[in-house]
Amino acid sequence: MSRIRVRPELLGLALLTTTALTLTTPPPLAAAQPLAAQPAARSATATATAAFTVEEQRLDRAVPQEILRRSGFDAVAPDFVRSLRGADSYAEAERAVVRSGARLWQRAVDRAQGRGPARGDLSRDDDRPLYWARLALTRELRQWQPEFGLSESARTALLGKLERSSRGQDSMDFPARGAAKGVKRIVLTGFDPFTLDRDIRISNPSGATALALDGTVIRTADGPARIEAAVFPVRWGDFADGTVEQALRGPLSRADLFTTVSQGRVGRIDVERFNGAWRGGFGDNENVSETGLVPVTDPASQPQWTTTSLPYRSIVAAGTGRFPVYDNTSVTEIPAGGTAPVVRPDGPTPGSAARAGGGGDYLSNEIAYRATLLRDRLGLDIPGGHVHTPVLQFGAGNTDPATGTVTDPEFVQNRLDIIAQLRTIITVAAEAS
Repeated sequence: MSRIRVRPELLGLALLTTTALTLTTPPPLAAAQPLAAQPAARSATATATAAFTVEEQRLDRAVPQEILRRSGFDAVAPDFVRSLRGADSYAEAERAVVRSGARLWQRAVDRAQGRGPARGDLSRDDDRPLYWARLALTRELRQWQPEFGLSESARTALLGKLERSSRGQDSMDFPARGAAKGVKRIVLTGFDPFTLDRDIRISNPSGATALALDGTVIRTADGPARIEAAVFPVRWGDFADGTVEQALRGPLSRADLFTTVSQGRVGRIDVERFNGAWRGGFGDNENVSETGLVPVTDPASQPQWTTTSLPYRSIVAAGTGRFPVYDNTSVTEIPAGGTAPVVRPDGPTPGSAARAGGGGDYLSNEIAYRATLLRDRLGLDIPGGHVHTPVLQFGAGNTDPATGTVTDPEFVQNRLDIIAQLRTIITVAAEAS
């Protein structure tokens, strides 16, 4: 597997590649300082220089700061710093980190679901405050120098706990099977914003959907169903380290249905029938590219393809909202005995090697592949698979990131419509299952 750094100007528009998708022409790059030229901001907690990640370096730009300010999430990092200052041992630091991460996630969920004050004029459905506030916390933790001393391995462990708690990954909690009779259990996942060097204003409707639906109960013809949601990073390395399996193993074992969600094509929703075991090289949020077989445990038993078990026929047939919904069966494969990739509109042929699932060869395909492979390896007979939302578009006259605003009424309505349609799709899937 090859790993390279990707120049920001080569990043594309969506969590997919053009081998599997047709997208609109991406907008021009936003006018901004190159990352290397940006000043390294320094916290009051720091006594030594810390190297920020590519994602953290973007935090000093005007748009992230505006999003934090206009959502009230600009107060999150200072509160976190005060919590760290009160920690006199690693155990106390661990408690402070987990507590702060969980509070950030819950605050974002509460805001999205209309609980408590909005603390700003950005619409409540906005997923971006959570993303940028989390980076503000990881940056503070990365450069924190406590008096009790903190090894790099210990710091890495704390960063992992902060990531998981602030993404809802360790709070997807269902009662044991049979403990809440008549209530179905649904797992849903979304993603962070991405392609931020192309347009730093970007929001991800899959992450917004996760915030809007986490902990909610939907009413179906068969009774109530509870949704537990989490958000995942757009980083190859985290997936290779098993973050998907770590977060989903327990919840899936107690679930009745699961849906991984990401942003896909313009103007349409797709239920992806087939997922491929291949990474196609598109740059992630750290501007890292990965190409090769999806790395999993026990690679000797790794299949080239996994298949959705969502009730796609019922979903496609239902009137779920304004965006058309498709059962997408197209893949890209190298046929058995062949050497060149071939697009197959009706799914993979026997013995072929995957080069792109219906959802492409990026992390949207990979989370679908990993989740459905986990389903199969756990021996679970439950519906599950991937749904691609439409690309979330800004309103007419607000498409240029160099001159546009961070939000507009059409942008907000598009996101609300996507969230509402995903909620209906999940309801249809629960009823059909």
